[in-house]
Amino acid sequence: MKKWLLAGGLTAGIVFGGLFLSGTDAQAAQRIADNVYIGSVDVSGMDGSQAAAAIADYAQQTGERTITLTSGERTLTVKASELGLSADAGDSVDAAMNYGKKGNLLERYRENQNIDSGKKKEFTLGATVDAEKVRKFLTDNEEALVDEPVDGTLKHENGTFTFVAGKEGHSLDIDASVAAVSDFAATDQANTADTIKLVTRVKKPRGTAEELSQVKDLLGTFSTNYSTSTAARKQNVANGESKISGTVLYPGDKFSVAKTLNPMTAENGYAQAPSYENGTTVMTYGGGICQVSTTLYNAVIRAELKVLKRYNHSMMVHYVQPSEDAAIAGNIKDFQFENDQKYPIFIEGSADGSTITFSIYGKETRDPSRSVDFESETTDTVKYKTAFKADSSQPVGVVSRTSDIPHDGLKAVLWKIVKENGKQVSRTQFNSSVYRATDATYTVGTKSDSAEATAAMQSAIATGDLSKVQTAAAKWKNAASESEKEEDEKKEETEEKKDEKKTDTKKDEKDDKSKSGKDSGKDTKKVSDKTSDSKKK
Repeated sequence: MKKWLLAGGLTAGIVFGGLFLSGTDAQAAQRIADNVYIGSVDVSGMDGSQAAAAIADYAQQTGERTITLTSGERTLTVKASELGLSADAGDSVDAAMNYGKKGNLLERYRENQNIDSGKKKEFTLGATVDAEKVRKFLTDNEEALVDEPVDGTLKHENGTFTFVAGKEGHSLDIDASVAAVSDFAATDQANTADTIKLVTRVKKPRGTAEELSQVKDLLGTFSTNYSTSTAARKQNVANGESKISGTVLYPGDKFSVAKTLNPMTAENGYAQAPSYENGTTVMTYGGGICQVSTTLYNAVIRAELKVLKRYNHSMMVHYVQPSEDAAIAGNIKDFQFENDQKYPIFIEGSADGSTITFSIYGKETRDPSRSVDFESETTDTVKYKTAFKADSSQPVGVVSRTSDIPHDGLKAVLWKIVKENGKQVSRTQFNSSVYRATDATYTVGTKSDSAEATAAMQSAIATGDLSKVQTAAAKWKNAASESEKEEDEKKEETEEKKDEKKTDTKKDEKDDKSKSGKDSGKDTKKVSDKTSDSKKK
């Protein structure tokens, strides 16, 4: 029980609230009473610095807390520190320190009664939020927090169009959502909530049944053949067609073929097949996909939609006439067009392993007597060149082509021809294209034991004439062959002489041995006769 003493009664104490406290009571005055909390942090018996430290520890833990943001049907989890959320005790530490010690006599009496009875006292532990940090986080992660609406579309089966309703989406109201996070911080005192509902706006889909019912007329169609393609190239053509077919473009919509078809990877359904790169043919994923783009291009221009970007190939392709192609290559070349009509259009494609077709449907607004056609014209031809590379590691007689099949380059234009009632009323240049030639490169062998043959081949190479190089190669290859034949014959003669000499030597040795054997027999007989005579004697 606290002892309240008059000032001057004792000297070992402190003055608190206008009263003089004993030493024991003075120490208690510097500490927070029992059963006192700041938010959910128990600060009972702590001094001011200890309570501040406890709140700081709690604030750090608060920063690690997981918050769930909801936006429509989307959710995103985030650490509180990423939103700039942190615990804020404000004046609560001072209030906790003064609980039961300051105020008028009646207030202190009631507070001390609560303390003595063990009644819990909780002071506010609020939260702070960094609004700019919240705004940046929401902006950076907006894509994950919104749902784009799904526009109404069409199905075309058995010549009949069927309407397919769209689906609503939602956008994020950034300003209102920042305020929602701030409100959460202000009211989340007991640390019980962990979800913040962001503020969204409904985004309506485009395309009503009435609007899309206008799509019924064929505006333009075009087909190309790919029946001779490899299986891999056929796969690429069919895969590309499937990514475009079924597209609905509303008035003002722009379409990018490269964006629609990329990335050119196995994971995206493509195989490796031949394609053009820097004037040569190489194997790449998506090889042949330009035939998809080209076929669509020709359907688009016949529907008279607005072409935004179109590039020709570096070299001629076989499936359309010059200037009728539309190449795509990564982010460098793309075919883009816009629906500049007043009504939606529907793109339908098909690829059966032999023919790829694109057809564009919409509402026909052109005069029935009007027709459009396109005509390719070659305006110049660039002859390919022949180049030779001497190779001293290859024998004379070798002439091999090391480039693609050579062909001429050319310049071409595409004319747009408009007729009314069968009579031409305009002929305008629609585009222009330049296709590079593919030069012929040959490797020519110059290796020979004959200096004359090597010199002759080098002279033939200097002419730049393939026929002269081939003639020289054949001549000096034969000469080299004759030389080799004579050398082989000489070697054979030398070997034969060596064999004859060896044979004669062996014969002489045999004769010598035979003769030696006969003489030896005679001597033996003589000895035998002498022995016999001796015995007789």
